[in-house]
Amino acid sequence: MDKKISLTGIKPTGIPHLGNYFGAIKPALQLAQKYEARYFIADYHALNTIKNPRELRDLTYEVAAAWLSCGLDPEKVLFYRQSDVPETFELSVILTAFTSKGLMNRSHAYKSVVDANKEKGADPDHNINMGLFTYPILMAADILLFDSDFVPVGRDQKQHVEIAADIAQTINSNYKKQLFTIPEGVYDGVNETVLGLDGRKMSKSYDNTIPLFIPEKQLRKILMKIVTNSQEVSEAKVPETCNVFAIYKLFASQEQQNALAAKYRSGGMGWGEAKQELFETMNAVIKPMRDIYDDLMADKSKIDKILALGAQKAREISSKKIAFLRREIGI
Repeated sequence: MDKKISLTGIKPTGIPHLGNYFGAIKPALQLAQKYEARYFIADYHALNTIKNPRELRDLTYEVAAAWLSCGLDPEKVLFYRQSDVPETFELSVILTAFTSKGLMNRSHAYKSVVDANKEKGADPDHNINMGLFTYPILMAADILLFDSDFVPVGRDQKQHVEIAADIAQTINSNYKKQLFTIPEGVYDGVNETVLGLDGRKMSKSYDNTIPLFIPEKQLRKILMKIVTNSQEVSEAKVPETCNVFAIYKLFASQEQQNALAAKYRSGGMGWGEAKQELFETMNAVIKPMRDIYDDLMADKSKIDKILALGAQKAREISSKKIAFLRREIGI
């Protein structure tokens, strides 16, 4: 029996932080153990907000290098750039003929901007481009073109997978045959909460992130900024309520966690020592990934080659799907 297909879209937003890694990258990569996994860089989605060509190219390289460094193996999974697969955009046009404007009006991404404009007293459609408005259709094309069974997304993206499923069902019903696989969202493990420097959820909007591939000296410096309480060195401390320990658990073995927790409770350990322990343990895990990332970014032709091979494989699949759809819809 053929494996089910999972598809992960990766928006180029720069070097990921720890929250991105544990909340999105790691669970998405683990799907390759269970499904036929496919991953793509959503550069045309990014165009809605990034209008500087150099910035968009740089971010695309950065996100490609980041995922490759985190364990994405292009020999075992499909890895391509959205813009290298023109069939995606042909399918997007086809889907628009079956998508009601009302469905797009209900898109959370669009509604949130409209609501924000209204709160400011601006025109409801101020600074809203058609790329944002039709974002769910392009995302549906990404998903449906490859007959994806499962799409790992955060809860905030759940609606977009549901929209893709609605469009697919509408088309299947119209032609009275299954032209598309009906996709399902996968949410387990996605967007796991990772605490930031201040104890809140790690997020760029809170300015509390720990970038994944910064140099060792910068990593240590930023970890020393983690907010702790004012307890003295001699006082016993509670690991379960400590930001430092919460991050430490992500990288340490159970044996290491038990040992550090015992130091916390016994007293005699200052916050500087706890943060140093965190740095050494974290850096031991991250360093091999950082080395791969630095190597790829130093010679981007390696990334170009990987994405070119991925595009070739992707187009072998997508061109067959579009040829099939053209026959079925009468074009």
